[in-house]
Amino acid sequence: MAQSGIKQFLTEILSWWGGNTWGTRLWIKRFGEYVGSDEFGNRYYQDKKANRRYVTYVGYADASTIPPGWHGWMHHRTDVVPTEARYEPRPWEKPHQKNLTGTAEAYRPDGSLLNKGERPRVTGDYQAWSPE
Repeated sequence: MAQSGIKQFLTEILSWWGGNTWGTRLWIKRFGEYVGSDEFGNRYYQDKKANRRYVTYVGYADASTIPPGWHGWMHHRTDVVPTEARYEPRPWEKPHQKNLTGTAEAYRPDGSLLNKGERPRVTGDYQAWSPE
């Protein structure tokens, strides 16, 4: 077993919050049917009896890594698997960008506690609610 394989094995046994667990693996092995994978390496399964769909993530479980075509399939908006439908993203759809909240690269607008600068002044188009 390679070093990364050992790390993944121990992570799956000892933690439930980081991604796939042994319970998930056993459930998918018993009831799941593999339907495809996306460009990030996430693998998708379905359970025809219970009409459920599953994803096993590569690395840390981050639902934002599911591409739009697979997202529609996961949420039963379509029954056609994106690999069969040759899904083409709309022009307004942007490629995936990792969620940077809580990191040094997170978005911090001017005036926030963690960014230099001053918050823009209110332009007068907002009036605070008063209970009077």
